[in-house]
Amino acid sequence: MSKIDCQYDLVSSECVNDVRGEQKPEEARKGNVTYGIDDTPPWYLCIFMALQHYLTMIGAIVAIPFILCPALCMEETDPDRSNIISTMIFVTGLITWLQATFGCRLPIVQGGTISFLVPTLAILNLPAWKCPEEEILVAMSTEERRQVWTSRMCELSGAIAVAALFQLFLGYFGVIGSLLRFVTPLTIAPTVALVGLTLFDHAAEAASQQWGIAAGTFILLTIFSQCMTNVNIPTLSYNRDSGCTVAWFPLFKLFPVLLTIIIMWAVCGILTVTGVFPPEHPARTDLKVNIIEDAPWFRIPYPGQWGAPTVSVAGVLGMLAGVLACTVESISYYPTTARMCGAPPPPLHAINRGLGTEGLGTALAGLWGSGNGTNTFGENVGAIGVTKVGSRRVVQFAAGLMVLQGVVGKLGAVFIIIPQPVVGGLFCVMFGMISAFGLSALQYVDLNSSRNLYIIGFSLFFPLVLTRWMAAHSGVIHTGLEALDAVLQVLLSTSILVGGAVGCLLDNVIPGTDEERGLAAWAKEMSLEAAGASDDGDTYDFPIGMSLIRRWKWTYYLPFMPTYEKGKFTALFIKKKL
Repeated sequence: MSKIDCQYDLVSSECVNDVRGEQKPEEARKGNVTYGIDDTPPWYLCIFMALQHYLTMIGAIVAIPFILCPALCMEETDPDRSNIISTMIFVTGLITWLQATFGCRLPIVQGGTISFLVPTLAILNLPAWKCPEEEILVAMSTEERRQVWTSRMCELSGAIAVAALFQLFLGYFGVIGSLLRFVTPLTIAPTVALVGLTLFDHAAEAASQQWGIAAGTFILLTIFSQCMTNVNIPTLSYNRDSGCTVAWFPLFKLFPVLLTIIIMWAVCGILTVTGVFPPEHPARTDLKVNIIEDAPWFRIPYPGQWGAPTVSVAGVLGMLAGVLACTVESISYYPTTARMCGAPPPPLHAINRGLGTEGLGTALAGLWGSGNGTNTFGENVGAIGVTKVGSRRVVQFAAGLMVLQGVVGKLGAVFIIIPQPVVGGLFCVMFGMISAFGLSALQYVDLNSSRNLYIIGFSLFFPLVLTRWMAAHSGVIHTGLEALDAVLQVLLSTSILVGGAVGCLLDNVIPGTDEERGLAAWAKEMSLEAAGASDDGDTYDFPIGMSLIRRWKWTYYLPFMPTYEKGKFTALFIKKKL
């Protein structure tokens, strides 16, 4: 193959395919990926490719504190805002490494998720946790103001950590196989779609502070992510065999969010310097500069850094809604990621271990005081499909970068000072995409069926009506037991829980054929098989200790072990019962 017939990939600096359409046999076997899941690229390439995963993750995770911190009654200029985002990134690095190394062993990134914001806001809307009036907050001393938000963070930390034990149990004990019969497309669609729909008030509040900047943000993001995905940028690349070559880098396809933030941030900076934005305008870039000045250079997050977590029944049950939404979402990502990185379909033990590890990660995120849980980042799954780099080692390097960034306080502070209207524009797109991802589950069901249309419409509309009414009448429930009042208030104020429960109930109660309900197509998509570890090794085996595990016969009964044989765990209990 001549140089002129070869297209060079910037990531690998290698000839990856023939312009005339020829494909190497090994590429076909690996699913046309540059680096497969078990491949180990050179360390310098790992750093570059890990940086791509890191930048992709940042675009999603920085949005969370902009909603969480005001709900905690924090000041906009509070330097602890940067410490919260640093904690999120630090925990993301820890759990990502654990998941890729000992969890499901797929190259996925685990981090903060919007799904937990819905029950979080419901909990913080309880009478006990609502923010005091603004004039009361302004009159408080710095220490008193800190006590206000740390007490709320401790409540969230305990609720998240305890609720995560449910997902941990669900995964490590292999319960998911039994529950999948009830988790149908008509359950998934309202559960996930309502995550985005419920948060539209926050998008409107942020964007309305300067509609011109917000509109510029989502217009640029639309152009970069949808219209310019096939526009590549010429970049110099070096290869020992061919020397310096021109490689075409898909900049707009890989980093549309990052490019949009940089450009609109620069526009806000120009309008600030020229005096177009008056003092204290929310779009000014110098409004929160003190956060960077006050943030420490190095700070290691630690469990209980905001105080000892507190636990309430209402908080735990409310956070279960976020845990269930994340579980459903992650299950759909596992087989997709395996296909993208040229790996075999994940066996049941890998799915179990992945969900259990995600639950462990959410528990650690709660104890660390991130105010959020962990979930599989869909953005990073998409990045694998775009870059054709599915190496597990690359994601492990990315986890190292996240841990490093999490301890450098100044870097975390940079993301907090993004102008609010820019964030509002991002919210308009990001929340819409989350809703669309949930609605995409409807592709499996018969949309010509009046039964299905009834379930879809009611399970989407009724939760919005109920939760908005509950938010406006927070003290309306009086059962005589204060704890029960708080539990019911949180549960009925959490739209994703109400929508998922209504969709699941109606789909399993109203008569319908399997084809009509989409169960046949869904079963093919989510078929989870158990496959014990072979003597030759397997993609989903542990990196160490497999020789011992194969010799220990009791590991065949554990649903999270690579040697697990389907049915042995449940059969063990059936025998005991008999």
